[in-house]
Amino acid sequence: MADGFFCFQSINNQLSTNHWRIPRRSRMPTVASYCTTFLKPEMLHLYRQITGLKRWDTFVITRERLCEDLYPMPPDGIEVAPKVRSNFVRRFWLKYIKREPAIVYRGEYGVLANLLARREADVLHVYFGHTGVHLLPFLKRWPKPSIVSFHGMDVQKREHDPSYEVRLRELLQTVTLVLARSHSLQDRLLELGCPPEKLRMNRTGIPLDQFPLIQRQLPADGAWHFVQACRLIEKKGLDDAIRAFARFARTHPAARFTIAGEGPLLEPLTKLRDELGLTSSIHFAGFLKGGDLCKLYHTAHVFIHPSRLMADGNQEGIPNAMLEAMATGLPVIATLHGGIPEAVRKDVTGFLVPERDVDGLYASIQRLMETPGTWQTMSAAAAADVQENFEATAQISKLEAVYDEAAGIGILASRS
Repeated sequence: MADGFFCFQSINNQLSTNHWRIPRRSRMPTVASYCTTFLKPEMLHLYRQITGLKRWDTFVITRERLCEDLYPMPPDGIEVAPKVRSNFVRRFWLKYIKREPAIVYRGEYGVLANLLARREADVLHVYFGHTGVHLLPFLKRWPKPSIVSFHGMDVQKREHDPSYEVRLRELLQTVTLVLARSHSLQDRLLELGCPPEKLRMNRTGIPLDQFPLIQRQLPADGAWHFVQACRLIEKKGLDDAIRAFARFARTHPAARFTIAGEGPLLEPLTKLRDELGLTSSIHFAGFLKGGDLCKLYHTAHVFIHPSRLMADGNQEGIPNAMLEAMATGLPVIATLHGGIPEAVRKDVTGFLVPERDVDGLYASIQRLMETPGTWQTMSAAAAADVQENFEATAQISKLEAVYDEAAGIGILASRS
């Protein structure tokens, strides 16, 4: 095809039943994992999930390759979708005469169809909801099973694009199965009209060997070490954490607070720290890789994570860093937000307070410090809960069972 494009008739031919026939099971089944960007530094949990599959083969489709040193892949494990050169006549015909969506007239549709056919993908797993909305015209025509994962930000409203929710609702009706990281996200997807029979849980898997439990000692002279690891964005409630810590530090000057992560709020949060006179007590450690992050957790006593719901509906699933910290034995002080209460059992593995409640955060810190037995009990319970509910191998097995189910649905559909 000229200029690297598929003409519209060729696209339709690619989506014929004969072209996309279900292959015989003489090989491992294959899932294509679609990530628009592979991967941002904070998306380690996706890398673990994609590369952790045992019974399913996989390859990644991406439009932009990032952080290759953090997320290495074998040569055949990743496909960077090629950019197609514009053909004015064909583009004009598809856009203005055929009224096709942008994904078609810009050529992305044909590239994706060709790539999936060449790699004989049995299931397409799209990360995340907003990417699924972008791919909706393709997903509506692709006769094989498709799955979309929702992680939190992708259920929020788009004030600049009122049509987003309309297309999101259509996406939920179109795909074979829908994955969510928490019950709170499942509830939101049900509100958006997702058929209940399509919803499945997709918990984050934590490699416990990389975040081992250690036995901690009570700090001497009140030198408590608090830690929060996350993107430096408003949803994470970092300003509330800093203000609560500031109150505690007035009576515990040896206490310290380490914040690990990068993001747009570094400058205002640094300014807040300095205004509160905590320049020597609060340290911004930047983004830490897994091994360094684990070392940080092993020096800490408490994990803080006061997340809050944003006006546009943006919410947490279950924060990965929180689970990693719990695996090492850190009790949690957090908020009653999103999926956090599904991982932190109130008064068992941590304390939970309402969102934006600085007084409640401070009171929880005080309560934990004043009852060392509670701190020690919560430490053991936090590690045990992650072992039972979020261990990586078990979560990978559950994900592959979802792929099995989707493939089975696809085979039944092809025979009907």
